[in-house]
Amino acid sequence: MVGGHGSTSVEERKETRGYYGICTIGGMLSAGTTHVAVTPLDVLKVNMQVHPVKYKSIASCFTTLLREEGPSALWRGWAGKFFGYGFQGGCRFGLYEYFKSLYSNVLGDCNRSFVFFASSASAEIFANVALCPFEAIKVQVQAQPQFAKGLADGVPKLYASEGIFGFYRGLVPLLGRNLPFSMVMFSTFEHSVDFLYRNVILRRKEDCSRAQQLWVTCLAGYVAGSVGSFVSNPADNIVASLYNKKADSLILAVKKIGFVNLFTRSLPIRIMLVGPVITLQWLFFDTIKVLSGLPTSGEITTEVVDKTL
Repeated sequence: MVGGHGSTSVEERKETRGYYGICTIGGMLSAGTTHVAVTPLDVLKVNMQVHPVKYKSIASCFTTLLREEGPSALWRGWAGKFFGYGFQGGCRFGLYEYFKSLYSNVLGDCNRSFVFFASSASAEIFANVALCPFEAIKVQVQAQPQFAKGLADGVPKLYASEGIFGFYRGLVPLLGRNLPFSMVMFSTFEHSVDFLYRNVILRRKEDCSRAQQLWVTCLAGYVAGSVGSFVSNPADNIVASLYNKKADSLILAVKKIGFVNLFTRSLPIRIMLVGPVITLQWLFFDTIKVLSGLPTSGEITTEVVDKTL
């Protein structure tokens, strides 16, 4: 385990920093590339959230955007997604591992779910401060074609019109979306990995092949992403509304969208979007760890009994 109790040697500290560095780089690459890959789905989601009267279904949104603006419309905001979610992923995965080690050392053998929740929440605060400026540009570029073409012209335009506040207008609802998502996602992933090895694989992780370990990573990642999507969907709708000035405050956004719509609007496409994205992120992340000579992610909290013997 990285970061054991008590003092550590210089070499151990170097190894620890190297481990966190690999996790940070892995998080950046996995999050940035996967989010770019699903940009068309994200464009559909944002437009359905911001213009619910015009776009009442995934199919109508897709065909209308293609007819009115052409195929390029489906790739609006890709740069904001690559850099924004790349920085977020680096903080989310790298700092999660750091805080998990830190809190494990401080709290000892306490409830592991609490350690997962606290570690992911701590990491996500830093991750969202890094993401927020890019998200501000991305959402407006995707829903308002006249605003800007991308990051290059969007950043100076937003700063000129709203100042530094414009980049962090949605920080609170963004945290409201991503904090519960991250806490549920990481905890669900950890418990899913534990469950799969103890009840499905029936073998210790180190006794499984790399392919089997990555299969567990994919399955646990999909479950974690889908569960997290439902929990964070209300805040996701609020973020889109605020950034596109459909409401001037958090309370007005909730009233305008409606309580039921907070949970249901764009939920199917969000699950379609987030589930595969989180699965691919965990797969890429763990593949980078494996290629670096590290074990795949996820704790096994109890000894696995090999029932195949």
